[in-house]
Amino acid sequence: MAANNTIKLIVGLGNVGAKYDHTRHNMGYDLLELIARKYNISLQPNSKFSGLHGKGMIEGHEVHLLFPTTFMNESGRAVGALCNFFKIAPQEILVLHDELDLAPGQMKLKFGGGLAGHNGLKSITANLSGSQDYYRLRIGIGKGPDTYSWVLGKPSPTDRALIEETLDAATISIGTIFTQGITKATSAINGFKPLQWQK
Repeated sequence: MAANNTIKLIVGLGNVGAKYDHTRHNMGYDLLELIARKYNISLQPNSKFSGLHGKGMIEGHEVHLLFPTTFMNESGRAVGALCNFFKIAPQEILVLHDELDLAPGQMKLKFGGGLAGHNGLKSITANLSGSQDYYRLRIGIGKGPDTYSWVLGKPSPTDRALIEETLDAATISIGTIFTQGITKATSAINGFKPLQWQK
């Protein structure tokens, strides 16, 4: 785990367009929207950063929020442009994204490591001069028989309920990063269990 750096940029990954709203691949953006709503940060189109961008305060810390409005495999263009402009280092970035290797109802926060074939992460790494040294909050979507149609499909009602509970808990834990530090937030996120699993 990296040093307890303050997060200066939170990126939510997803695809643009109504047909992708609330699909499995857009869970990163769904979480970003919840964070923006909770902290009253307005996301506005910004052509300079190829995305929706907002700046505001999270628990007393100034933070940028970014949703790249390129397609997923070009997400890094927006991240690279914003980081260059505001002089944000990779270790000050938190990327929110869907994760096939975790079941709905699971989430994990980690620093660095592999990209697990995620095209959004590949693009971000390429636009950060090859650095993988940034935080990722991985939101479980599970695996289906065909990866392409699975990630672009919408979760079943049962899975959706699990994911929504996960996203609500993640929103609280994002605040914990700024009030109690990344280690405390990681424990809360990685140890999370939905209510229906606790019965």
